Amino acid sequence: MGYELYYHASIQGRGEFVRLALEEGGASYTDIGRQLAEQGGGQQAVLAMMGDAGGDRPPFAPPILKDGDYLVSHTANILMYVGNHIGLAPADEQQRHWLHGLQLTITDFIKDVHDTHHPLSNALFYEEQKDEAAAANEKFHELRVPKYFGYFEIVIARNSSASGWLVGDALSYGDTSIYHLVEGMNYAWPKRWASVAGNYPGMCQIRNRVAARPNIQSYLASERRIPFNTNGVFRHYPELDR
Repeated sequence: MGYELYYHASIQGRGEFVRLALEEGGASYTDIGRQLAEQGGGQQAVLAMMGDAGGDRPPFAPPILKDGDYLVSHTANILMYVGNHIGLAPADEQQRHWLHGLQLTITDFIKDVHDTHHPLSNALFYEEQKDEAAAANEKFHELRVPKYFGYFEIVIARNSSASGWLVGDALSYGDTSIYHLVEGMNYAWPKRWASVAGNYPGMCQIRNRVAARPNIQSYLASERRIPFNTNGVFRHYPELDR
């Protein structure tokens, strides 16, 4: 029996980090939200995994991974769990926790990405907070991108294996996540990213190496891959990319 991934059907969102790892690892999985949408359904299955449906351990929000009767929620938790089963996590326990911490740092950065277009509230449309988004966007590029991406460059450079990967001497789910960060930046802010990408050679090299992986290439060329769009986390608004 394969994994079941419960996430929104029309966006990459935080679920894309999980999809990329499952695809690279060659895992058998069903994207339940998309399957429902193709059958004319909505978010019922995703919602059913929350609240009372979770028994005494109800998940708070998707993404949720179901492995038999076992449920795991939160992106970094899912990746830590599944990485051990599909060969995308180090064998060494200390290294696994180091990788998990890096994924949690990526989670923090994704919150900053989201706040560039929703700095006031999720309850408001982007168009209702455009002035505030413009201000948040400038601070994001001035302060947050260099802080996080500069840190990841240090991590890559200090990897004692000198492999060019994020952790250890082999590709991990951390590298597929770095791939998605670079792709997301290039989609949301192509002009800005082009002007600073050279500052982050380690991350760009990881992006290129992951993009060349056969399983990733197959995924990107398939209908399983949801295109970037302005309902997800990474959103392209031309007025924010100057």
